Amino acid sequence: MREEEEAIGYLDRVLEDEDEEEPRTPTTPGLGSGFLATEKRDPGKSLEMRKLVLSDFLASEEIYINQLEALLLPMKPLKATATTSQPVLTTQQIETIFYKIQDLFEIHKEFYDSLYPKVQNWDSSVILGHLFQKLASQLGVYKAFVDNYKTALETAEKCSQSNNQFQKISEELKVKGPKDSKESHTSVTMEALLYKPIDRVTRSTLVLHDLLKHTPSDHPDYPLLQDALRISQNFLSSINEDIDPRRTAVTTPKGETRQLVKDGFLVEMAEGSRKLRHVFLFTDMLLCAKLKKTAVGKHQQYDCKWYVPLAELVFPSLEELDPCPHVHAMPDHDLEDMKMKISSMKNEVQKEKANKGQSRAMERLKKKMFDNEFWLLLNSPSIPFRIHHRNGKSYLFLLSSDYERAEWREAIQKLQKKDLQTFVLSSVELQVLTGSCFKLRTVHNLPVTSNKDDDEPPGMYGFLHVIVHSAKGFKQSANLYCTLEVDSFGYFVSKAKTRVFRDTTEPQWNEEFEIELEGSQCLRILCYEKCYDKTKLNKDDNEIVDRIVGKGQVQLDPQTVQTKNWHMDVIEMNGIKVEFSMKFTSRDMSLKRTPSKKQTGVFGVKISVVTKRERSKVPYIVRQCVEEVEKRGIDEVGIYRISGVATDIQALKAAFDSNNKDILVMLSDMDINAIAGTLKLYFRELPEPLLTDRLYPAFMQGIALSDPSAKENCMMHLLRSLPDPNLITFLFLLEHLKRVAEKEPVNKMSLHNLATVFGPTLLRPSEVESKGNLSLASDIWSHDVMAQVQVLLYYLQHSPITFAELKRNTLYFSTDV
Repeated sequence: MREEEEAIGYLDRVLEDEDEEEPRTPTTPGLGSGFLATEKRDPGKSLEMRKLVLSDFLASEEIYINQLEALLLPMKPLKATATTSQPVLTTQQIETIFYKIQDLFEIHKEFYDSLYPKVQNWDSSVILGHLFQKLASQLGVYKAFVDNYKTALETAEKCSQSNNQFQKISEELKVKGPKDSKESHTSVTMEALLYKPIDRVTRSTLVLHDLLKHTPSDHPDYPLLQDALRISQNFLSSINEDIDPRRTAVTTPKGETRQLVKDGFLVEMAEGSRKLRHVFLFTDMLLCAKLKKTAVGKHQQYDCKWYVPLAELVFPSLEELDPCPHVHAMPDHDLEDMKMKISSMKNEVQKEKANKGQSRAMERLKKKMFDNEFWLLLNSPSIPFRIHHRNGKSYLFLLSSDYERAEWREAIQKLQKKDLQTFVLSSVELQVLTGSCFKLRTVHNLPVTSNKDDDEPPGMYGFLHVIVHSAKGFKQSANLYCTLEVDSFGYFVSKAKTRVFRDTTEPQWNEEFEIELEGSQCLRILCYEKCYDKTKLNKDDNEIVDRIVGKGQVQLDPQTVQTKNWHMDVIEMNGIKVEFSMKFTSRDMSLKRTPSKKQTGVFGVKISVVTKRERSKVPYIVRQCVEEVEKRGIDEVGIYRISGVATDIQALKAAFDSNNKDILVMLSDMDINAIAGTLKLYFRELPEPLLTDRLYPAFMQGIALSDPSAKENCMMHLLRSLPDPNLITFLFLLEHLKRVAEKEPVNKMSLHNLATVFGPTLLRPSEVESKGNLSLASDIWSHDVMAQVQVLLYYLQHSPITFAELKRNTLYFSTDV
């Protein structure tokens, strides 16, 4: 079931754009010339983009009509029984629950039937703005639906509790799959389907917004679409308060009004172990609950673990913090292994769907995937978030994102500005409040794949290139930097960090980063003020003491981002405006090895050519980068994992390619993550992998061997089969990575982490070799990638290997190579 807060997020985005009905053309020259400007100059591209937007919308419209039809299916038999001696529901209950559903179905069926042939026979003469204008004019039906929405939900819930027959009906409504889908039906709850109209009107407004972006202002559709967008946005503004379930009030037995402000799933450290909790922030208290285990058919309820009145809740300063109780951190390699398993299972689910697999087998697979995703959500968070009660009791949550921690802290502190009184709830009052949580919650499901609807976008897989340009709006000078977060496997992770711009109100970073996306749908930017006060050193390993001065996020829209041009955007945060640009590269494009046309540089040139020219055993670029990392980067948290600034990496690349005499000075001045990034880029751009195309199949077979002795013989034999420059360079890099991993307690880079970073880079076949074997874009952790990581990990975990020993030893095991 799609969660309500996702729709609310979309709504907020639409309302923020109310004054931007016309497509904007970025005025910044160069990289910022932008996507929209390109569209205005190219009518053919604009026409193509309009068709793409409409085709996607039609596909989702078909799904929506099927969902409405699924709601209508039980209505007729329920009405038929209403007049019998044993009715399931009364006529009044049926009319309340299914209010306006028939009207919505007819409106959208007519709209779909009119729009479909126009998109099928698409050309520049097609006019369709009047269809959207008519759809917008019928939003009064949606207003009536929204006004009745809460009553409909409450009625359905009461009827489910009192009537087992209706409960069974409402828990498993069958929704037809799209015409071109091999999956005939999916099961959805009535509660989820009743939310779809609210979700739909928000999405329709976003589509109008996107259509206007790609419609020339002199096109006949333009004023019609503008009018439809204006009507839709006004409508959304008028019902914002109505559809936001967070504003629902609860009345306690004493007559106090208490509203739910925020809720969500958090990991709590309780009794020395990680527990998943559902945390509810009300206007005067914070309540931590867990879902009770209930018998089949029984209504689910929450069990309150603890609560703290906001008048009694404090966030201690760093000086007051006691050291965190020991938190068992799951090794990174276990987390990475689990991600690989989940990705592999996603692939299996897709294959089952394509092959119309047995529903029972599919359910087992989805259940196993849910269990693995749940484990990952439980074990990945590591950023501490502490809640203190004035009576001395403390609670510790672990979060994966500093953005999320700031959201909770800010929401609580905003409420604490009011004149709050402390209180103690009686057991009856607590029971009533906890009982209401199930109905009030806005986050219904864990953010895992198995809880997503089939019509939800799968997210983006590949590489997002982001340039953080500048920021304005600071009232006083400060030392400022930004971090970038993206969502991956259901939670957000920090992916990049700009350099600190000192003592300024208008930082000009102009730094470019390459961020790997794994099913990502959102980019977050956090702006920090750097703290240099050594008296404020943190006592928790993961505690960030720098102050967040602003934060914001943007949805990653594939239609906007997936172009060859940079798309410029601005995030507004607490009066601060951060300007950035982004573009997306698919995984297949980013992993191509492109040989250099000139043989004078080092990038894209065979390693044997470079070492022969230099009269060296290991390329100069490898030796210098390794030396610099070991000199001042071996203690750097996330070395080789954190993205370096792309412009710095390109500057170093150019310097090494031209054999710049100032290269050593550049290296000593350059950010260490840029140097680490340059080394990775060198291996990635080799015309063939360091471990060679010829031996790649044998490496894949060798690592799959079960017998340890046979594997040892095979893997050593393969190393001996490498050309000398490749082998010597590989052994040199291997020993360096082992030295980096020795500092894992400080730099957080284990052997497994390093294998994950370097494995595909050193083994991935060149384009010619892998052309026929490209995996699905969504399968970022494909079987091949897993094996590539395992090959490098095998050598990293092996006892020291020397060139002389390899050449001296005779092997009696042979393999086809």
